[in-house]
Amino acid sequence: MTASSSHIGRTGVLVLAAGKGTRMHSDKPKVLQTMLEEPMLHYVLAATAELAGKDETWTVIGHGADMVRAAMGDGRTQFIEQKEQLGTGHALATAWPALKAAGVSHVLVVNGDTPRISGGVLQGFVDKSIAFGADLAFITLTPPDAGAFGRVLRKNGRVTAIIEAKDYDEARFGPCPREINAGIYCIRAAVLDALLPRLGNANKSGEFYITDLVELAVADKLTVLGAEAGDDMNLLGVNTPGELAAAEEAERERIVADWLAAGVLIHNAGQVRISPRAILEPGAELAGPLEIYGSSVIRAGARVDSHTRMTDSSVDSGAIVRSFCHLEGAVIGPDCVAGPFSRMRPGAVLEEGAHVGSFVEMKKSRLRKGAKANHLAYIGDADIGERVNIGAGVITCNYDGKNKHATVIGNDAFIGSNVSLVAPVSVGAGALVGAGSVITKNVAEKTLALGRARQTELPLRKK
Repeated sequence: MTASSSHIGRTGVLVLAAGKGTRMHSDKPKVLQTMLEEPMLHYVLAATAELAGKDETWTVIGHGADMVRAAMGDGRTQFIEQKEQLGTGHALATAWPALKAAGVSHVLVVNGDTPRISGGVLQGFVDKSIAFGADLAFITLTPPDAGAFGRVLRKNGRVTAIIEAKDYDEARFGPCPREINAGIYCIRAAVLDALLPRLGNANKSGEFYITDLVELAVADKLTVLGAEAGDDMNLLGVNTPGELAAAEEAERERIVADWLAAGVLIHNAGQVRISPRAILEPGAELAGPLEIYGSSVIRAGARVDSHTRMTDSSVDSGAIVRSFCHLEGAVIGPDCVAGPFSRMRPGAVLEEGAHVGSFVEMKKSRLRKGAKANHLAYIGDADIGERVNIGAGVITCNYDGKNKHATVIGNDAFIGSNVSLVAPVSVGAGALVGAGSVITKNVAEKTLALGRARQTELPLRKK
């Protein structure tokens, strides 16, 4: 085989994500362990998306394959299942037919447990590899502690092999070097076609290693590049709960710093956690402790106070979310007020100027413009009209034991304290429902509805 030509074609991305990750002490696949509520694999695919589209990205899955498909089945990658986990070389060989059929010229191989990797670093590595004319390139690091990583052997500066730490024999290879393999490769497709069938598993683990391709390439006098990246530990995988916590904190700090630089006002920034998918606008104001997860959006001029957790929710301009709120799949419209101590579950919507207050829970309900529920209420499966006032202790009784039913309240209605609205039921525009009523029938517009017994007084018995 000869060295690569100068022709540059399409680069395919292969993410290795089949491992169990036993050191995580979890049945969950390693790549689904989360940082800021996002799987590690999310970060890797976000980085590789800068190099290749969904039709040129493949992910090898194995342990918990169905769980990975379910969690990451958003079209960003194609999945290839490795039925038996027989090593990284076996994973690459399993995926190779699909990549070959796609006609890629080079394959970038990355690990699915490297959530701190960046697209810029990967692009720079691929560009360097191709410019160098490398048939096989990989990133090397020289960390303070080489640990159990594969060691890079060089002779006169040229790479000769990568030896896994458990297989390193100083009597055979000499003093153990500090330079290690980061596990990120850029390999010419023709090289894979020729070398993959020659991989063996004559090692202490009995596995097929990608690293052995290096020695095979050197033996065939191919061009091999060990691209040195210093001690950038972001290129290494996350293997333990401690490493995951450290990576998460580093990512949290980076995201918060980026939003501060973009003009978001963040108080107590050291206790603010923001998803990589969240969108914030300059002029939004946040106060920690605070957790913002998923695809949440906070617009300019909005304020979210401390001890709030929001997931896949939006807060529009001029709105205030007071302390100790819990928002999940909720929409807070412009100039609304929520909280303190409000819970808004999926489908909860506040239109312009609406208020929900202390210990109000909403689920799959809409408070239209100017409506208010300021105290101690449950609003489920309901459509609340404009300027409606919901008194303290009001409940929409939406569940009959089998099915959920809707409550509809017209504009300008007034619902007194401790009212139970037994759905399905409607209250007409401008109607008033007296305090303590149990409403089981529709209420007409501009009427007073009372659904309670007449007050009776009886004499107390004497002892």
